[in-house]
Amino acid sequence: MIFHKHPYKPFIPKNATKLIVGTLPPPRFSLGNLKQGDVDFCYGSIDGQLWKILNEIYSLNLQFETTDFAIEQRKDFLIKNNIGICDIVESCERKKIDASDIGMENIQLRDMLFYLKKNPTVTSLLLTGGNSKNGPEYHLRKQLKAHNIPLKTISLETPKIHHFEIDNTRIIEVISLTAPTGTANRAVGSNPEYKLLKKQNPNFNTFDFRVLQYKKYF
Repeated sequence: MIFHKHPYKPFIPKNATKLIVGTLPPPRFSLGNLKQGDVDFCYGSIDGQLWKILNEIYSLNLQFETTDFAIEQRKDFLIKNNIGICDIVESCERKKIDASDIGMENIQLRDMLFYLKKNPTVTSLLLTGGNSKNGPEYHLRKQLKAHNIPLKTISLETPKIHHFEIDNTRIIEVISLTAPTGTANRAVGSNPEYKLLKKQNPNFNTFDFRVLQYKKYF
């Protein structure tokens, strides 16, 4: 078994209102064996799409390179827009060196309720994946259930929206976004809204679909 620990602490600006919540970056980030184009920061994989999507939405002119400048670009954006990143998995074990959520075993989670209470301005969680096994929504549901906190459904359309209550008065909105990964393209391709947009414009692709979806919530 391979021990896979999250290489980054949560990055939560002082006045953050939103938290991006995923699981773990690819194991190479924990091993310090980065690929060309990787950024040594949360969601920094050159193969991932989160920062490419945000770059498109906000016209950030981000650099995709293993430099301190690229890291600071991303931190500056998060601080300016009151967005934090707090992935829900602290560590796991794997039989194979890959980045799949399904391959995680003996998972240790971060206490999302602790971070929410520590950051009282946060009102929404933007999950980079749904309720499939070991996805961020899957683990959040487990944590809430352990504290007898109901997760109430608001909308089952993609992206699914739920909310839950903490401290009796504070409502936290949960948006389960389509995962910003190539492996989620099959799910996008079967989405009725995507099919309609693709029919209207043959050049429309799965990346464009994510940009439209994410733009509503960032």
